[in-house]
Amino acid sequence: MPSDTILAVDDEVHILELISFNLKAAGYHVVTALTGEEALKRCEVEKPSLVLLDIMLPGIDGLEVCRRLKGDRTTSYIPIIMLTARGDEVDKILGLELGADDYITKPFSVRELAARVKSLLRRVAPQQESEPQTLRAGDIMIDITNYEAFKGGEKLSLTLKEFELLKVLVLSRGKVLTRDFLLDRIWGYEYYGETRTVDVHIRHLRQKLGEEPYIETVRGVGYRFVDREQEA
Repeated sequence: MPSDTILAVDDEVHILELISFNLKAAGYHVVTALTGEEALKRCEVEKPSLVLLDIMLPGIDGLEVCRRLKGDRTTSYIPIIMLTARGDEVDKILGLELGADDYITKPFSVRELAARVKSLLRRVAPQQESEPQTLRAGDIMIDITNYEAFKGGEKLSLTLKEFELLKVLVLSRGKVLTRDFLLDRIWGYEYYGETRTVDVHIRHLRQKLGEEPYIETVRGVGYRFVDREQEA
């Protein structure tokens, strides 16, 4: 049974009760917060394995909480699933831009929520010893064990999903990976055609990697990582 601590943040008590009951039944330890301020304090004390974060919160809203958590070295590694109202496309994209790892739309199925939590936690679990410890492509080095990536010796500030994307692209360097493949591999479930999620994360990753076109777009298909040294 899982034993990870999940922080659920929502200003609606009945939603917190619903989340807590179902995740506790699945074996998780659940702590809750009703406001953004309380959520930040809880993260500092509890160091949760994952945060379920509602966008619409009194005081400091969920987007600002996400920005602060991802901008703090002591909490940036914590995966965040944003809870958004149906149709709030702008909020979804903003959450992803700020470093959120996933989002789920209200009203949601508790089974889907549990599946998302399990999938995301599985992806941040320690790597198997049989997997490579590091990857290199030109001036990029990826430390898989510690979830860190470097360019020219300088550490890159990547979210979990950006790190996973870079790792998968480098592992398959030279090969074209479709958006659907990346959604399934990185997010671990069907996104019902919302491949914009991949595009947002790729755009962020490109900005952090710099001007060199490490990641090429194959129009209408997906993306591939180009290792110039390997091609030469």
